Formats: sequence, C-alpha cells, structure tokens
Amino acid sequence: MLDALRSCLVAALLCVGTAAAAQELSESTFWAQEVARGYLPPVAERLPEDALVVDLEAKGRSFGTQGGTLRTMVSRSKDVRQMVVYGYARLVGYDQDYALVPDILRDVEVEDERKFTFHLRRGHKWSDGHPFTSADFRYWWEHVAQNEELSPSGPPEFMIVDGELATMSFPDDVTVVIEWKGQNPNFLQLLAQAAPPFIYRPAHYLRKYHAEFADPDQLAEAVSKARVRSWAALHNGLDDLYKFDDPELPTLQPWMIGSAGTSSRQLFVRNPYFHRVDKRGMQLPYIDIVEMSIVGAGLVAAKTNAGESDLQARGLDFPDIAILKKGEADGGNYRVLLWANGAASQIAIYPNLNFADEVWREVMRDVRFRRALSLAIDRNMINRALYFGLANVGGMTALPESPLFDEQNLNAWTKYDPEMANLLLDDMGLTERNAAGFRLLPDGRPMEFVIETAGERQEVENALAIVTDTWRDIGVKLVMRPSDRDILRNRIYAGVTMAAVWFGWDNGLPQPYTSPDYLAPTDQVFFAWPMWGQYHQTGGEAGEAPDMPEAERLMQLASDWKHTGKAYEREAIWREMLKIHAENLFGIGILSGAPQPVVVNKRLRNVPENAVWAWDPGAHFGMYRIDEFYFDDPHQQLTQ
Repeated sequence: MLDALRSCLVAALLCVGTAAAAQELSESTFWAQEVARGYLPPVAERLPEDALVVDLEAKGRSFGTQGGTLRTMVSRSKDVRQMVVYGYARLVGYDQDYALVPDILRDVEVEDERKFTFHLRRGHKWSDGHPFTSADFRYWWEHVAQNEELSPSGPPEFMIVDGELATMSFPDDVTVVIEWKGQNPNFLQLLAQAAPPFIYRPAHYLRKYHAEFADPDQLAEAVSKARVRSWAALHNGLDDLYKFDDPELPTLQPWMIGSAGTSSRQLFVRNPYFHRVDKRGMQLPYIDIVEMSIVGAGLVAAKTNAGESDLQARGLDFPDIAILKKGEADGGNYRVLLWANGAASQIAIYPNLNFADEVWREVMRDVRFRRALSLAIDRNMINRALYFGLANVGGMTALPESPLFDEQNLNAWTKYDPEMANLLLDDMGLTERNAAGFRLLPDGRPMEFVIETAGERQEVENALAIVTDTWRDIGVKLVMRPSDRDILRNRIYAGVTMAAVWFGWDNGLPQPYTSPDYLAPTDQVFFAWPMWGQYHQTGGEAGEAPDMPEAERLMQLASDWKHTGKAYEREAIWREMLKIHAENLFGIGILSGAPQPVVVNKRLRNVPENAVWAWDPGAHFGMYRIDEFYFDDPHQQLTQ
C-alpha cells in the first residue's frame, strides 16, 4: 500500500479498516455493573459499526483475558502523557513492520500525496459517549487553528505547503477531505508520531469554553474561576489531547483518566467506547486499569527490581541490566527483555552553533574544531567501560538496519586520533596555552568547553568523565554541568548553552520515504541549531536565519525531497544529507545500539520478546499495541 503512496498513484488506498464481524460481543466485567444499572449502554452500542477487528493470530499473539491492573512508573508528573504515547490511538499508525495502517480512521484515500480523504468509523464515540464525527475536525480547523485568539501565529506549519494553506471540507459526518495544491508526502507520517498533531477536538465539550459558541456570562464566570486572563487562555489550557491531565476532556485513547489531581499515583481506566475489538468479540484493551506512579528518576531501577512495576523501560538504562538480571534469577516476578535501541546515537554531544558568545560561536562553527573533538573521543574505551563492548561505536547516522546505512558515514572522523585532533586545532590558530596546558580562545580566555546534561543518565556522566581525560590531551577542558531536562531545553532554546549531551536522532531507522526534515534546521529541538529551527518554525518571527552553507544546503535538500515523488531521488537526497552530517558533525555521536532493558511481569502476555525501543517511529510501547497485552490470571494478586 505504501508503494502506491510513494509513487504518487492517484487514489492510493493506504489500507482498509476491517469491519466488525457478526460474532457475539462480550461485555467487560469492569463495566458490567454500570451497564446493568443503565449508566452505560451495552458494548454492542458502544463500539463503532465498523470497529477495528484485531487479528491477533496473524501477529503470532494469543487471545487475552480482560481485567487486571498494570503498574508502571514515570519520573515527572507531566509524564502522565506517556499514556497517550503508549496507548497509541492515532488516525493512522505504524504496525510492527513500520507500515502505516488506519486506526481511528476506517481507511484513507491518497491522491498524488496532496489530497487525503479520511473515512471515519461509523458510530465511533468519544470516551464520554458523544459521537466522534467530521464536526470534530471542522471545529479544530475553523474554530481553533484559524482563530486569531487561540492560534495567534496562524494555522500550524504542517498545514501549509509552499506557502499555500490547506483546504478542509466535510462532505458528511464520516468524511474529511484535506487538500493542498502541492504535495505533502509527510502528512500521514506526522499523524502517526508518538506526539502527533491532533487535527480534531471534542467539539461538544469545548464549545462551552469558546467565545463563538458559549454564553458570555457563563464563559466569563469560567474564566474567572480558572483565574486566567481570557477565554482563549482557558480554552487552550483545556483542549490539549496530548497532556492527558484533564479528567473531563474526552479521549479516544484505550484508557481514560480515572483519578483527579496531582497525586504521585495516577489511575487510568479502560475507555468503554474504545474502537478496537478482538476476533472473538472482546473489546480492547484487555487490561482494565493502568496505575502510573511518579517516582524519583534514580529510584525507577530499584523499585522495578523490587517488583513494583509490571511493564517498565522508561527510566531504565543499560547499566541497570546487571542488577535487574540478578533480581530475575533470584526469583523476581519479572523477566528482563533486551530490545534494540532505535535512536541514532546512545550518547551525542551537540555544540551549539547559535551560542550567544560570539567568540565561542565562531570557534564551534569551524568544522575543524568539531572534528578535533570527535577524534579525541576514545569510543572503544567508553564502549568497554560502560557497555561491556556490546554497543556499536561511531558517529551519528542511520543505523545498520536502515537501507540508508553507510559505513563510511558511521566511521567519519570517529577513529581515536588525538594527534590529528591537535593538528586540526593548531591549524585553526589555537596554539596558545595557559600554564595548565589548556588552549586559549582568540580573546585569551581558556578553552573551557561546557557541556550541560539533563542529569538523568549516569552512563552519560560516566562517558563524559572519560571524554574529559582524552580532551585534556588536546588542550580542551571539558566542564560538565548537570541540570534538569526542562531547564536544559529552555537554556538551549535561548542560545545560552554552549553545548549539550542527549540521544541522537529519535529515528535511526529511516527509509527513503521517511521525511528528512529532522536532518535540516527546521526545529529548535535539534540542539546544534535551536535559533535556526525557531526561525523556520515561526516563519522568521523568531530565531535566526541559517547562515552556514551546509545548513542552507540541508534546507534545500529537505525541500527537494518534498517536491519529488520519485523514490530514487528521495533516496539520493537522504544519502547526501547523511553525508553532510557525517562530514560536519553537527551532533558528535559516540556510540549506538546498546540494548534497552524492558522489564515485564511474568504473567503479562503478548509483549514481544524482540523489538525496537524507539520514540519515532514507534512511540516506545505504542507500536506494539499495549491494549493487546494481558495478564494470564488478571485476578491473581502476586506479592514478592
């Protein structure tokens, strides 16, 4: 199906949603009492007429049993949004073979990558039982995206192609047509992301907070009660389908919020109107309740080892494997799986080419400096010391499992060679040193290269400790500054961070049909060029225009990729962009491929033994359809 999409065939059908079979539907024991009392309609009336029937046998999975509580942990209260990531109900989503398939949508028709006709599932309902229809798309498009008070910067960038705004039409309750004059080949992939743009809203719920629909007096009272400045601020605070922190906001996810407030223990209960069902007629999700505990980042591994989580990967890193494996061997109630890691680099250093300090900025923009830093990293030592030699050393590029992998890109400027690194820095004219042996900047300051971290991963700090020693040999003093994730990002976006360390690109497994936008300065989230990303994201209202030839070339190539429908041309564009990154080291990758520990309760079924832990594409557990996981005896209470 994707071949049709890639070759721009008219009316390419992405995939056809499966109509619900005529088998008898099973009522969930969780909602049985509410149904008996008349508070909820029976399951046959809650499911869409053409519900998504899941073929578990085709996936090599078993039919499950409803019930049970799944325990998991996160380290920040805002991370309850992981329920939207893990739940992974999307208009279209990736299956386990990375093919795009309809999910919330019954099917999609694609014409020339510029016209997208969405067919909704008849009778689909929000979690509060209200119909989910094209009116919810219309509300977002006409009353949110194009409302000057709610969206002062105008409609989102992804709805604009070559300066032309999309048109949206709504022929009937279950049809939405989105069309551009030019091609938008990344549109469906965008909708399948871990954190996608939600191009619909529960109109029936939000109208009472919108000035165009609400009673003025009631709206004013709601604004005053919420202690915000305007109705727009109130509406924007209530309509975020990703944050997942408002129990009143209807959802289409497998679970809905079951507890209010900011407790350290959040509960999510099964959505009675969820649109997926197995072939036996049992509505998904199988698991009734998800209990998400908020704990300190440093406690996740210890609590997991103590048996306090049924499904855990977030907050666990490679160094935790040894203690977790020991706990498993000592009779723990869990198994430790080792999934592949889909990030392009496990650890990558990002010199900030938009740093506010002009002297440092000019030094960092010289590719000889970045190459010298890379050549002075002993990646093999880091691999042996931290990963027992199990990771793959090299720069940040497509992983070997990608068809775009090129070994030359992996190895470019990554062989440990401090002598060459010193020559490059000398060639830059950075020959003066202080009494401690550190080089001096052109203005006489010592070359103290400050790398800020999120303070979350001990392996990162251990790696930087090794880099500190090897960089000393080339006259560069590494200063590590641990921070907080949110503080770190805000400092980077403001241009006041000299350098940062993070993972590599989320998607280390690109295909030629994958959008290469994340290789170009299109977004502030790439820590090497936050200001250039802001410039693109705001249409020039913020940030700075790219002013390095290599960055300008990346922007041009990203645009070229969007304007060709030929697979071989898209592949050639990808390869050139990867080569530019390999030669210019905008992000200095250290290694990749270290296994991701995934801890699974021994009673939890349908969890894949071998999989890829990736943010995009993948949504971590999301792509593996956590709603299909189940406990083999959901009523059994285990204690360790």
